[in-house]
Amino acid sequence: MTSTGDTGRTSGGGLGGGLLVAGTTSDAGKSVVTAGICRWLSRKGVRVAPFKAQNMSLNSFVTRDGAEIGRAQAMQAAAARVEPSALMNPVLLKPGGDRTSQVVLLGKAVGELSARGYHRGRQQELFGTVTECLAELRRTHDAVICEGAGSPAEINLRRSDIVNMGLARAAGLPVVVVGDIDRGGVFASFFGTTALLSREDQRHVAGYLVNKFRGDVSLLEPGLEMLRELTGRPTLGVLPYAHGLGIDEEDGLRVSLRGTVRESAVAPPHGAEVLRVAVAAVPLMSNFTDVDALAAEPGVLVRFTDRPEELADADLAVLPGTRGTVRALAWLRQRGLDRAIARRAAEGRPVLGICGGFQMLARRIEDDVESRAGTVDGLGLLPVTVRFATEKTLARPVGTALGEPVAGYEIHHGVAESQGGDEEFLDGCRVGAVWGTHWHGSLESDGFRRAFLRRVAADAGRAFVPAPDTSFGELREEQLDRLGDLIEEHADTGALLRLIEDGVPAGLPFVPPGAP
Repeated sequence: MTSTGDTGRTSGGGLGGGLLVAGTTSDAGKSVVTAGICRWLSRKGVRVAPFKAQNMSLNSFVTRDGAEIGRAQAMQAAAARVEPSALMNPVLLKPGGDRTSQVVLLGKAVGELSARGYHRGRQQELFGTVTECLAELRRTHDAVICEGAGSPAEINLRRSDIVNMGLARAAGLPVVVVGDIDRGGVFASFFGTTALLSREDQRHVAGYLVNKFRGDVSLLEPGLEMLRELTGRPTLGVLPYAHGLGIDEEDGLRVSLRGTVRESAVAPPHGAEVLRVAVAAVPLMSNFTDVDALAAEPGVLVRFTDRPEELADADLAVLPGTRGTVRALAWLRQRGLDRAIARRAAEGRPVLGICGGFQMLARRIEDDVESRAGTVDGLGLLPVTVRFATEKTLARPVGTALGEPVAGYEIHHGVAESQGGDEEFLDGCRVGAVWGTHWHGSLESDGFRRAFLRRVAADAGRAFVPAPDTSFGELREEQLDRLGDLIEEHADTGALLRLIEDGVPAGLPFVPPGAP
């Protein structure tokens, strides 16, 4: 691998190496494999960057220069030990319903489009921007590890594809296909994915990675050899099933189901009792990873729910961010969760609203932008009026709360105007045990998180004491190192390096029938 000089450019000034990590399905493990390869390369001294041409996600992040990108790419940048940039995720789609999404281009919202309108015109218009961003990253890094989206064999969308084989062909990238064996059918998925690609696309598919394997690898080997005979392509690794690696997922689908629990630290509670946190699994939930810092605390149990009795019974109720504040508010009322939250407030039991959750706690919401519902009554638990602006607020604020330094990030159209309250709280406010802020990520600030949990425990009457030494940043680094270990210990790293450095192998055979 070429070395970098002071400018960060690859020696010789040419394009750095590249690789595209595709998947047989959504959630096959593309994001964590991409992050693992980035961390493995970074540990080898390679200047590496992640890239995802087009991401559909409600879980986003704000870069230092005020650009909005997918949180998965920010996580991958952390794995690569580089600063996240809009170049790493030039197109972000944020669903606002079943058929429309907000299009974020190079970190800025540029409008709403239907799926039909996007795939039948706008997507191809963006292809030039996508390839320019990738080329710029390759000029300034030794290697760029690209992540695909969904499956490359979605033949109904191939003509407008800018993130899978369309990108691979345009940039001359070799492709490694990841399959989740825990779901079953991984051999059929590998073979079928390859056989449904055109001859030109198949030339870029260089091998496979099995993800989430449980058991004795020797039992898998006959199938891997048969797969090689059928496709002419090797399997470049069998990654074992590992718990707790699904960090910064692209969407909240898996955690929006009733009763889903975020994985908590294995250590027992530091104090006499645990602290139970219930998160309302609202529609279009965004940045649900805000509560990961709570789940990392020993003795804090985090649960997503749509049951009012579970929200009422918890020690802390959280209303998370959402891309549809008015829609989520109606959802709360339909299920009776609004009454559970009101009872908590009346009894002085803790409630935390973050971003859209903060907006729902307001007295009044004036929305002619997101839902176009006009004036809507909020839950009325905070003396706040929210007015939706056309321009989105994207910021990386820092401040102090509960006597501790705090950093966060903001992504919202709603502008909150406070008319009082007991105290200001992270540019929001507090009344009694009800807290509201637009700041995502604030709970990742260790001192503030501990101070907040002490207040919550006191208001909830729990003998819970936060551990004095939990560092969320260190825990995240440990997770990223575990991803790097998975690649280093269970993948054919020599073969991966050759693909990254040398590009698409010559002579890869065609697997019939090919794309129709």
